[in-house]
Amino acid sequence: MLKKAAKYHLGQIVRHKKHPFRGVVFDVDAMFSNTQDWYEAIPEDSRPAKNQPFYHLLAENDHSYYVAYVSEQNLIADTSGEPVDHPDLFGDFEDGHYPLHFQLN
Repeated sequence: MLKKAAKYHLGQIVRHKKHPFRGVVFDVDAMFSNTQDWYEAIPEDSRPAKNQPFYHLLAENDHSYYVAYVSEQNLIADTSGEPVDHPDLFGDFEDGHYPLHFQLN
């Protein structure tokens, strides 16, 4: 049983450690929950462990906006204080993150 808590939270802005993109966390999987084909498409020497949190991000780079699925080991907190401009974001950027606008159960 996995007992590790997610390091990043919903609405938080994070950066990828190796690739030039950042994004807003909009969902978290306690451990890998994507397809085996997706996982195997990652070069073997770069594949993250499956038994860690994975984050769904509304991501952006210098050229586009997209949804990314990233392991916790490949993320760092973004401390720039700058908002993300992803067109699917909703709500106002406040104090370095996007606050939730609904109650979680």
